[in-house]
Amino acid sequence: MRRCSTDFAASLRPSRSAGNIDTGSWAACLPPTDIVEVGRLSFYVLHNIADLDLDPPTAGFAAVVYGHSHQPSLETRDGVLYLNPGSAGPRRFRLPVTLARVAVAGTELRPEIVELDV
Repeated sequence: MRRCSTDFAASLRPSRSAGNIDTGSWAACLPPTDIVEVGRLSFYVLHNIADLDLDPPTAGFAAVVYGHSHQPSLETRDGVLYLNPGSAGPRRFRLPVTLARVAVAGTELRPEIVELDV
């Protein structure tokens, strides 16, 4: 796991964790998880929510961002945002093409799933 402490502008960098089809040599540098800090909040990033091996509230995470299913999902449990942005790439199955945005103001998160018209 790598930890990236950043200022706001740098926090806009893409974050990526290795997925189940990331098997080429290019994928060797992709971490299985990532931590992104935005202001005072920490976001835990991983590919498959089933691989979550920590308790996000206890670990102090404000959000868990995951993928794998390509199914957009947005829910809050025990004060932690669980967000699957879906997939902004080629349409998968019959799922919508989506991405997610999270506005951060202090310790408040305002998440949003955005469906792309493609």
